[in-house]
Amino acid sequence: MLNIIWLVLIVSSIIVAAVTGRMEAMNQAAFAGAKAGVTVCFGLLSVLAFWMGIMRIAEKTGLMELVARALSPVISLLFPDIPKGHPAMGYIMSNMSANLLGLGNAATPMGLKAMEELQKLNPDKQQASPAMCTLLAINTASITLIPTTMIAIRMQYGSANPVEIVGTTLLSSFAATFVAIVIDRWYRYRTNRRYR
Repeated sequence: MLNIIWLVLIVSSIIVAAVTGRMEAMNQAAFAGAKAGVTVCFGLLSVLAFWMGIMRIAEKTGLMELVARALSPVISLLFPDIPKGHPAMGYIMSNMSANLLGLGNAATPMGLKAMEELQKLNPDKQQASPAMCTLLAINTASITLIPTTMIAIRMQYGSANPVEIVGTTLLSSFAATFVAIVIDRWYRYRTNRRYR
């Protein structure tokens, strides 16, 4: 469906540009947008590579294991359906760590691996399990301590103070995560009452 929406937008913009005689402006805008996209991607690659390297060092030195141990009571509370020591827990921890550092792109592969592991535990393969829904809610909202991607984009576009968004990002992401957890718990409670 999303592909159809994009196709309609592209075709309609070409038609409007042709009818209004602004094809040259449309072409310039398309090339300028493509150039900006490539420039931003190269800037983000360096930030992503840096933080992935930091995460790899943290993993090799055992720091990630310490963080996982410290957060395991919270994770166990959020995901009571997952058995202790299951591989899904490690992927969930990696996903959350990447999100904490504002590395949404780095968090995605770990989130997908966590979903694969959670699907193995899922008794109904046609419907998402409660643990899968919780992971999706937390991953989508995710508390972000350091919004590295946004800082990199702001630096690339010449912001005078690219890190000034840290406080507001932390506050808004904390609020979003809190609301996501509350709604997730409410739906779990409602579902459990319905099937009793």
